[in-house]
Amino acid sequence: MIFPVGDEQIRGGYKPYISYALIGLNVCIFLFQVMMPVSQHEAFIFTYGAIPREIMGGVDLFTLLTSMFLHGGWMHLIGNMLFLWVFADNIEAVIGNVQFLVFYLLGGLAASVAHILFNVGSGIPAVGASGAISAVLGAYLIMFPRSRVKVFVAYFFRSFHMPALYFLGLWGVQQFANGLITIIPRDESAYTTGVAWWAHIGGFLFGIIMGYFAKKTYLPVTQRDYA
Repeated sequence: MIFPVGDEQIRGGYKPYISYALIGLNVCIFLFQVMMPVSQHEAFIFTYGAIPREIMGGVDLFTLLTSMFLHGGWMHLIGNMLFLWVFADNIEAVIGNVQFLVFYLLGGLAASVAHILFNVGSGIPAVGASGAISAVLGAYLIMFPRSRVKVFVAYFFRSFHMPALYFLGLWGVQQFANGLITIIPRDESAYTTGVAWWAHIGGFLFGIIMGYFAKKTYLPVTQRDYA
Protein backbone atom coordinates (compact mmCIF):
# COMPACT_ATOMS: atom_id res chain seq x y z
CA MET A 1 0.00 0.00 0.00
CA ILE A 2 1.28 3.46 -0.97
CA PHE A 3 -0.11 6.69 0.42
CA PRO A 4 1.03 10.34 0.61
CA VAL A 5 2.38 11.78 3.85
CA GLY A 6 3.59 15.20 2.69
CA ASP A 7 4.58 17.44 -0.19
CA GLU A 8 6.56 20.54 -1.04
CA GLN A 9 4.95 23.63 0.41
CA ILE A 10 3.92 26.01 -2.37
CA ARG A 11 4.04 29.57 -1.09
CA GLY A 12 0.87 31.60 -1.49
CA GLY A 13 -0.87 34.62 -0.08
CA TYR A 14 -3.56 32.82 1.94
CA LYS A 15 -3.44 30.66 5.05
CA PRO A 16 -5.30 27.36 4.47
CA TYR A 17 -7.94 27.98 7.13
CA ILE A 18 -10.71 26.37 5.07
CA SER A 19 -8.70 23.21 4.44
CA TYR A 20 -8.05 22.71 8.13
CA ALA A 21 -11.63 23.65 9.03
CA LEU A 22 -12.94 21.01 6.62
CA ILE A 23 -10.73 18.40 8.23
CA GLY A 24 -11.94 19.40 11.69
CA LEU A 25 -15.59 19.40 10.60
CA ASN A 26 -15.33 15.96 9.02
CA VAL A 27 -13.67 14.54 12.12
CA CYS A 28 -16.24 16.07 14.47
CA ILE A 29 -19.17 14.77 12.43
CA PHE A 30 -17.65 11.28 12.32
CA LEU A 31 -17.14 11.28 16.10
CA PHE A 32 -20.81 12.24 16.40
CA GLN A 33 -21.67 9.30 14.13
CA VAL A 34 -19.73 6.69 16.09
CA MET A 35 -21.34 7.72 19.35
CA MET A 36 -24.78 6.77 18.01
CA PRO A 37 -26.39 3.38 18.66
CA VAL A 38 -26.09 1.09 15.64
CA SER A 39 -29.73 1.38 14.59
CA GLN A 40 -29.71 5.16 14.94
CA HIS A 41 -26.46 5.41 13.00
CA GLU A 42 -27.88 3.40 10.11
CA ALA A 43 -30.93 5.66 9.98
CA PHE A 44 -28.63 8.71 10.08
CA ILE A 45 -26.68 7.45 7.04
CA PHE A 46 -29.86 6.74 5.08
CA THR A 47 -31.21 10.18 5.96
CA TYR A 48 -28.14 12.25 5.08
CA GLY A 49 -26.34 10.03 2.56
CA ALA A 50 -26.97 10.60 -1.16
CA ILE A 51 -29.18 7.79 -2.50
CA PRO A 52 -29.08 7.81 -6.33
CA ARG A 53 -32.61 6.46 -6.77
CA GLU A 54 -34.06 9.20 -4.58
CA ILE A 55 -31.94 11.97 -6.10
CA MET A 56 -33.10 10.96 -9.59
CA GLY A 57 -36.66 11.23 -8.31
CA GLY A 58 -36.05 14.75 -7.02
CA VAL A 59 -36.18 13.64 -3.38
CA ASP A 60 -33.78 14.75 -0.62
CA LEU A 61 -31.54 16.83 -2.88
CA PHE A 62 -29.92 18.33 0.21
CA THR A 63 -28.07 15.04 0.68
CA LEU A 64 -25.84 15.98 -2.25
CA LEU A 65 -24.23 18.37 0.24
CA THR A 66 -24.58 16.52 3.55
CA SER A 67 -23.19 13.25 2.16
CA MET A 68 -19.79 14.97 1.66
CA PHE A 69 -19.31 15.15 5.41
CA LEU A 70 -20.21 11.58 6.37
CA HIS A 71 -17.90 8.56 6.43
CA GLY A 72 -18.41 4.83 6.64
CA GLY A 73 -15.57 3.95 9.01
CA TRP A 74 -12.29 5.00 10.58
CA MET A 75 -10.12 4.02 7.59
CA HIS A 76 -12.50 5.80 5.22
CA LEU A 77 -12.16 8.97 7.29
CA ILE A 78 -8.41 8.75 7.89
CA GLY A 79 -7.62 8.08 4.23
CA ASN A 80 -9.72 11.00 3.03
CA MET A 81 -8.41 13.42 5.62
CA LEU A 82 -4.81 12.44 4.89
CA PHE A 83 -5.21 13.29 1.21
CA LEU A 84 -7.02 16.52 2.08
CA TRP A 85 -4.29 17.54 4.52
CA VAL A 86 -1.48 16.87 2.03
CA PHE A 87 -2.94 18.43 -1.11
CA ALA A 88 -5.61 21.01 -0.24
CA ASP A 89 -3.53 23.64 1.55
CA ASN A 90 -1.38 24.51 -1.46
CA ILE A 91 -4.40 25.09 -3.68
CA GLU A 92 -6.14 27.23 -1.07
CA ALA A 93 -2.94 29.24 -0.50
CA VAL A 94 -2.93 30.18 -4.18
CA ILE A 95 -6.59 30.70 -5.09
CA GLY A 96 -7.87 32.07 -1.76
CA ASN A 97 -10.04 30.88 1.11
CA VAL A 98 -13.52 31.63 -0.21
CA GLN A 99 -12.66 30.49 -3.73
CA PHE A 100 -11.31 27.22 -2.36
CA LEU A 101 -14.45 26.54 -0.35
CA VAL A 102 -16.63 27.12 -3.42
CA PHE A 103 -14.33 24.92 -5.52
CA TYR A 104 -14.40 22.13 -2.91
CA LEU A 105 -18.18 22.06 -2.64
CA LEU A 106 -18.70 22.23 -6.40
CA GLY A 107 -16.19 19.42 -6.81
CA GLY A 108 -18.16 17.30 -4.37
CA LEU A 109 -21.39 18.02 -6.25
CA ALA A 110 -19.77 17.12 -9.58
CA ALA A 111 -18.55 13.87 -8.06
CA SER A 112 -22.02 13.00 -6.74
CA VAL A 113 -23.59 13.68 -10.13
CA ALA A 114 -21.11 11.33 -11.81
CA HIS A 115 -21.77 8.61 -9.24
CA ILE A 116 -25.54 8.95 -9.58
CA LEU A 117 -25.47 8.84 -13.38
CA PHE A 118 -23.66 5.49 -13.27
CA ASN A 119 -25.78 4.10 -10.42
CA VAL A 120 -29.24 5.43 -11.23
CA GLY A 121 -31.21 2.61 -9.65
CA SER A 122 -29.17 2.18 -6.48
CA GLY A 123 -30.91 2.47 -3.13
CA ILE A 124 -27.63 2.48 -1.21
CA PRO A 125 -26.53 5.83 0.27
CA ALA A 126 -23.20 7.22 -0.91
CA VAL A 127 -21.15 8.98 1.74
CA GLY A 128 -17.68 10.45 2.03
CA ALA A 129 -15.53 13.42 1.13
CA SER A 130 -13.56 11.48 -1.48
CA GLY A 131 -15.41 13.04 -4.43
CA ALA A 132 -14.57 16.58 -3.35
CA ILE A 133 -11.03 15.51 -2.45
CA SER A 134 -10.66 13.95 -5.90
CA ALA A 135 -11.38 17.40 -7.30
CA VAL A 136 -8.55 18.73 -5.13
CA LEU A 137 -6.24 16.05 -6.54
CA GLY A 138 -7.20 16.89 -10.11
CA ALA A 139 -6.52 20.58 -9.57
CA TYR A 140 -3.20 19.85 -7.84
CA LEU A 141 -2.12 17.67 -10.75
CA ILE A 142 -2.56 20.58 -13.16
CA MET A 143 -1.36 23.40 -10.92
CA PHE A 144 1.69 21.71 -9.35
CA PRO A 145 2.70 18.73 -11.52
CA ARG A 146 6.40 19.06 -10.56
CA SER A 147 5.80 19.36 -6.84
CA ARG A 148 7.47 16.47 -5.03
CA VAL A 149 5.06 14.31 -3.04
CA LYS A 150 6.40 12.29 -0.13
CA VAL A 151 4.84 8.83 -0.24
CA PHE A 152 5.04 6.03 2.32
CA VAL A 153 5.30 2.43 1.12
CA ALA A 154 3.83 0.22 3.82
CA TYR A 155 5.28 -2.98 2.34
CA PHE A 156 8.87 -1.72 2.71
CA PHE A 157 8.05 0.54 5.67
CA ARG A 158 9.91 3.47 4.13
CA SER A 159 9.11 6.71 2.31
CA PHE A 160 10.44 8.44 -0.78
CA HIS A 161 9.60 11.42 -3.01
CA MET A 162 8.04 11.39 -6.46
CA PRO A 163 6.64 14.11 -8.76
CA ALA A 164 2.95 14.88 -8.28
CA LEU A 165 2.48 14.25 -12.00
CA TYR A 166 3.40 10.59 -11.53
CA PHE A 167 1.68 9.97 -8.22
CA LEU A 168 -1.60 11.67 -9.09
CA GLY A 169 -1.46 10.51 -12.69
CA LEU A 170 -1.22 6.88 -11.56
CA TRP A 171 -3.98 7.49 -9.02
CA GLY A 172 -6.23 8.85 -11.77
CA VAL A 173 -5.53 5.88 -14.06
CA GLN A 174 -6.44 3.51 -11.23
CA GLN A 175 -9.77 5.27 -10.69
CA PHE A 176 -10.65 5.09 -14.39
CA ALA A 177 -9.69 1.41 -14.59
CA ASN A 178 -11.83 0.50 -11.60
CA GLY A 179 -14.67 2.71 -12.85
CA LEU A 180 -14.75 0.89 -16.18
CA ILE A 181 -14.90 -2.45 -14.38
CA THR A 182 -18.03 -1.36 -12.51
CA ILE A 183 -19.89 -0.88 -15.79
CA ILE A 184 -20.10 -4.67 -16.01
CA PRO A 185 -23.68 -5.64 -14.98
CA ARG A 186 -23.95 -6.60 -11.31
CA ASP A 187 -26.68 -7.12 -8.75
CA GLU A 188 -27.72 -4.56 -6.15
CA SER A 189 -25.69 -6.25 -3.39
CA ALA A 190 -22.50 -5.17 -5.17
CA TYR A 191 -23.15 -1.61 -4.02
CA THR A 192 -22.83 -2.48 -0.37
CA THR A 193 -19.08 -3.06 -0.35
CA GLY A 194 -18.05 -1.11 -3.44
CA VAL A 195 -16.13 2.12 -3.75
CA ALA A 196 -17.79 5.01 -5.56
CA TRP A 197 -15.22 5.02 -8.36
CA TRP A 198 -17.27 7.26 -10.63
CA ALA A 199 -17.51 9.85 -7.89
CA HIS A 200 -13.71 9.86 -7.80
CA ILE A 201 -13.56 10.15 -11.59
CA GLY A 202 -16.16 12.92 -11.75
CA GLY A 203 -14.45 14.93 -9.04
CA PHE A 204 -11.02 14.37 -10.57
CA LEU A 205 -12.12 15.57 -14.01
CA PHE A 206 -13.81 18.61 -12.48
CA GLY A 207 -10.60 19.40 -10.60
CA ILE A 208 -8.49 19.08 -13.76
CA ILE A 209 -10.70 21.55 -15.60
CA MET A 210 -10.80 24.04 -12.73
CA GLY A 211 -7.09 23.56 -12.09
CA TYR A 212 -6.32 24.62 -15.65
CA PHE A 213 -8.22 27.89 -15.23
CA ALA A 214 -6.81 28.46 -11.73
CA LYS A 215 -3.26 27.99 -12.99
CA LYS A 216 -3.77 30.59 -15.69
CA THR A 217 -5.55 33.00 -13.35
CA TYR A 218 -3.77 32.76 -10.00
CA LEU A 219 -0.23 31.45 -10.56
CA PRO A 220 2.38 34.04 -11.62
CA VAL A 221 4.20 33.24 -14.85
CA THR A 222 7.41 32.51 -12.91
CA GLN A 223 5.66 29.89 -10.77
CA ARG A 224 3.95 28.32 -13.78
CA ASP A 225 7.34 27.24 -15.08
CA TYR A 226 8.11 25.60 -11.75
CA ALA A 227 4.66 24.06 -11.48
